Amino acid sequence: MTVKAILSKKGTDVLTIEPTKKLADATRLLAEHAIGALVVTGADRRIVGIVSERDIVQELAAHGPASLDLSLTDVMTRRVTTCTMTDTVVSVMERMTQGKFRHLPVVEQGRLAGIISIGDVVKHRLHEMEHEQSVLREYIQTA
Repeated sequence: MTVKAILSKKGTDVLTIEPTKKLADATRLLAEHAIGALVVTGADRRIVGIVSERDIVQELAAHGPASLDLSLTDVMTRRVTTCTMTDTVVSVMERMTQGKFRHLPVVEQGRLAGIISIGDVVKHRLHEMEHEQSVLREYIQTA
């Protein structure tokens, strides 16, 4: 299975934020939408960074509440690992595990096309396993 299969059920909407916004703005958006990361985009939906709950916690631990006034360009993760629609679910799981991150932007033709989280991947994989189990049960019953 591929990332495209996950996005076909989840959708391709991605909440983004401009790099000139403050960390407080990102924190507010994350809380309002109950999400764990925001993709920071520039012109033409090109990814310039990502800011996650982990980034915020680390910044607050290092610099206290004053860090909420920092620009996202000072806080965001600039080296963003991405995937494409054709990447397999297994390869995405491996990247997330190795990189110790929970959100992976999907890029097509250099532009943001969606985002998947570890929760999306686990949900998809559980659905696959349930389907496989159902097929095996049916096979055993008819054998």
